[in-house]
Amino acid sequence: MNTIIEHNQGNPENPDKIVVQDKVQTKNTYNPDVLSCLANLSNDEVFTPPALANQILDILPASLWSNPEARFLDPVCKSGVFLREIAKRLMEGLKDIFPDEQERTNHVFTKQLFGMGITEITAIISRRSLYCSKVANSKYSVCSDFADEQGNIRYERMQHTFKNGKCLYCSASQEVYDRTEDAETYAYPFIHEQNLFENMKFDVIIGNPPYQLSDGSGGSSDSAIPIYNKFIEQAIALNSKYLVMIIPSKWMVGGRGLDKFRETFSEDKRVRIIVDYENSSDCFQGLHIDSGVCYFLWDRNYCGDVEYTYIKANGKKSTIKRSLKNSYYKYIVRDSEVMSILEKVSKGKSFATIVSNVRPFGIRKYLFNEPERYPDFGLQDKPFPNSVKVYGVKGIKGGAKRVNGYIKREKVPTRKDDIDKFKLFFTTSYSTNAFIPPAPIVAGKGEICTETFLLVGPFENQIQQGNCLNYISTNFFRTLLFIGKGSMQVTSEVFALIPLQDFSEAWTDEKLYKKYNLSQEEIDFIESMVKPMELN
Repeated sequence: MNTIIEHNQGNPENPDKIVVQDKVQTKNTYNPDVLSCLANLSNDEVFTPPALANQILDILPASLWSNPEARFLDPVCKSGVFLREIAKRLMEGLKDIFPDEQERTNHVFTKQLFGMGITEITAIISRRSLYCSKVANSKYSVCSDFADEQGNIRYERMQHTFKNGKCLYCSASQEVYDRTEDAETYAYPFIHEQNLFENMKFDVIIGNPPYQLSDGSGGSSDSAIPIYNKFIEQAIALNSKYLVMIIPSKWMVGGRGLDKFRETFSEDKRVRIIVDYENSSDCFQGLHIDSGVCYFLWDRNYCGDVEYTYIKANGKKSTIKRSLKNSYYKYIVRDSEVMSILEKVSKGKSFATIVSNVRPFGIRKYLFNEPERYPDFGLQDKPFPNSVKVYGVKGIKGGAKRVNGYIKREKVPTRKDDIDKFKLFFTTSYSTNAFIPPAPIVAGKGEICTETFLLVGPFENQIQQGNCLNYISTNFFRTLLFIGKGSMQVTSEVFALIPLQDFSEAWTDEKLYKKYNLSQEEIDFIESMVKPMELN
């Protein structure tokens, strides 16, 4: 009989089939590992490629692979790739303890590997990947000791527990997820207080959890509710020795409802390793996940700084032992190369102090797309007596464009004192890959904006306004903005790393480098950001 490493992809009774790690060879044919070819369920339920799964497993202690008592749980099985790759390592590491191959196979699969399917279909796929059969106790299963069809990869359909329109456990919208028996509820047992392996302790909890749930307002990455943090919190509560997961990096730089999780996790001294990718396609080919992705090792018995590795979109890699917390702003500074610059520029006031909160004049983004919502505003294309000019964005086929119109001055809800001052309007959203942001709108007296912009200023005169605009155009400013931004959304907080200047005078990169006594290495770092980012 072949080992699990050798026959994992197909019928174990076929003697011509040989599997060598990620390749299936049938005589003279070659086919890639089926788990490297699966299409993702969606952008928030992503299959993990085998090569990435092994890269993640490498951060666990090597001693686990020769420990016959170690138990592994994947509470979010999609393809079963983590359990399959763990099985390969255990089958090799336990050869001396269990010389008989079938005895070793039965021990590994019944005593050490456990999983929960996130849906019924992913549970079946995972059993097929691990046991070579969707039925754990069939004659085709490589394990001969299972008594039931599920084996150790369980699935149980659950319902959400709704209160006031939201699930008490995962905050799922009742309107969206209160479904009939024939529809998937996405009520994941692991975070709904339903342990499918009751009273069992695990040495390692590992997986690639679902990333978000639709909140019923469109389901985009900006409106959906992050959910991966709940899997991490539940795994930590189970107090396993090790926790390893791959998740979006957005938690470091923002994310809806993630403030408490970010604060708690970034202060947890048991976080031992983080490997952070600026570009998600480096892990999941062809898939864009805003802010990139990261995987981490949480070690129950560790207490100290994080071994933090950051891989830029251009492939440059840096590793440093550091604290995730910083004294500059509430988010995590992902690129450690910028730390020395921040030490020099963070002594005074922040540019964020002159950037408004969202919706500076209290006008929603719907003004130009659905003007019927605001009949009293009197929106027109041309100025009229006692009107103000308003800038916004209008959806068009294939995208959106900046537009303007005129409304009644007395209908402006807030910041009436700023209407007749000089200011800049900065967009609230643009690509994470863009080093150069869209040009701000230079707004004069009698001009306002919808919530699609933030107000920068106001300024006493046009000279100050122009000097601020020039400052925004410097590589110095753009680099610190890029470091602080991290996600598509722009709030006043992303400007927190940028020092405020005296705008009675003009600013250039050379003048700024001299003011903050930047070294040539630090200057080179800033200048190196320009060309690669412009090419994206």
